Amino acid sequence: MATAVQEKLPPALDSTADQPPLFDGTTRLYISDICPFAQRVWITRNYKGLQDKIKLVPLNLRDRPTWYKEKVYPQNKVPSLEHNGKVIGESLELIKYVDCNFEGPSLLPDDPAKKDFAEEMVKYTDTFIMFIFTSFKGDTIKEAGPAFDHLENSLHKFDDGPFFLGGFSLEMNKMDAYKQTKYDPDELLEYYRRRFLFLLS
Repeated sequence: MATAVQEKLPPALDSTADQPPLFDGTTRLYISDICPFAQRVWITRNYKGLQDKIKLVPLNLRDRPTWYKEKVYPQNKVPSLEHNGKVIGESLELIKYVDCNFEGPSLLPDDPAKKDFAEEMVKYTDTFIMFIFTSFKGDTIKEAGPAFDHLENSLHKFDDGPFFLGGFSLEMNKMDAYKQTKYDPDELLEYYRRRFLFLLS
């Protein structure tokens, strides 16, 4: 894993923020510190030691700058990556893109069977999340149970240790690549409580 780099997250840009000098050769990762999809790309950046190569641009999702949708990413979501004169989005695609196009330790195992399995499980994450979110509107245990069963059974395919494919040697909370992306748990809980109450109303 790359050497830890301590950095201070810049303030989130809102509708009053000036537009940065777009497409000037700077690689920018647009994120929100509360978005788990942005977080996984942010962790990838940190894990590969790319803090000096990929600039973080946090956005206020409740009050986004209009220039972001108009000039950067028409889908108006995070994460997105401005690189080499283009912008790409979707967190799983971005993780693969950053892993393949930038230096640093690879996120995938060398073993071809494990690599295929890892990619299969990464693709499953969106299905898993969909099952979990939709289960909140019905019988959560009955509807989410099969998704957790599938995940649990899949994690037994390779017996390499306590983590997925044996890749991490420490708990996530001890990894610098993750710690810098971690949101205050109480604030995160309150955010999702309000969000789910809105979805259920």
